[in-house]
Amino acid sequence: MDNRLVFTVLLVMLSSEFIGTYAQSSVTATTISVTTTTAATTTASATTTTATTTAPATTTTVTTATAAPTTTGTTVSVCPATQISINRSECGSQRLCAAEPSDCDASTDASCSFLSAQQTSGQMFRFELTGESTGYVAATLSTDTTGGGNDTSYVCANNNGTVDIFGALLDNNMLTRTTLEVTCLSAIINGTTIQCTFNATIPDSTARTTSFSLAISNGTFNSTSGSLGTPNTILRSPVLNLAQPNVTVVNLVNNSTTNATTVAPTTTAHAVTLQQSLLQALLLTVAALAPSML
Repeated sequence: MDNRLVFTVLLVMLSSEFIGTYAQSSVTATTISVTTTTAATTTASATTTTATTTAPATTTTVTTATAAPTTTGTTVSVCPATQISINRSECGSQRLCAAEPSDCDASTDASCSFLSAQQTSGQMFRFELTGESTGYVAATLSTDTTGGGNDTSYVCANNNGTVDIFGALLDNNMLTRTTLEVTCLSAIINGTTIQCTFNATIPDSTARTTSFSLAISNGTFNSTSGSLGTPNTILRSPVLNLAQPNVTVVNLVNNSTTNATTVAPTTTAHAVTLQQSLLQALLLTVAALAPSML
């Protein structure tokens, strides 16, 4: 066979092999994204009702306050008679406020879960609590952000249209009623919205700390047995100094996270590169031998 024909055939075969191998080496990386989002909160219109105030009474320690049988919108008070008006006034200046949604105003948003704490003296604080429930809403103070371990809680319960305010301890995600010092109580039920205000001496210790994590929860209430259903935590804050109101409270329950994971391409890039180098070397060798074959 003619040497030039042999050379031409060999050159075509090597070129085809090189092009096919190069085409196989193209690889595209893949990215997988996993995103967790928080559902948007719909703001419901608030309903304005005229409250009826009971005659003021004097007390030093109250463990339970119950209104006389009433219809929706009636207030019970064992404090100098005042109309309940829970709002965001003085939040950040006189009161530490926590809410879900974070900027909601209980005076205009019926779905707002809100808790404020204002120091009156030492370990004594004035609390305002509001939330939606057909059973109870509760405020819990904890020395850490996990909740439990007999954490002090204050419960406002809907007892067949009247309001019970009492203390409880949170342990193993269950609330058990207990006796706590609670005074100057006021409460109102407006549909499924429960609002209450009270003075309480927060848990004392040898350090007399005022630093706690705040939590808002709700659940069912058995008016016959007085038992409390498992609390559903709506808001839990970091540990905060309740005596310093000018802080921004972050809800640890509803933090959203977005995690993106990049999957590295699985290829035999090193082997392909080596094969390409060998083919290139062969082509160069054929090119060098060509003059002697012609």
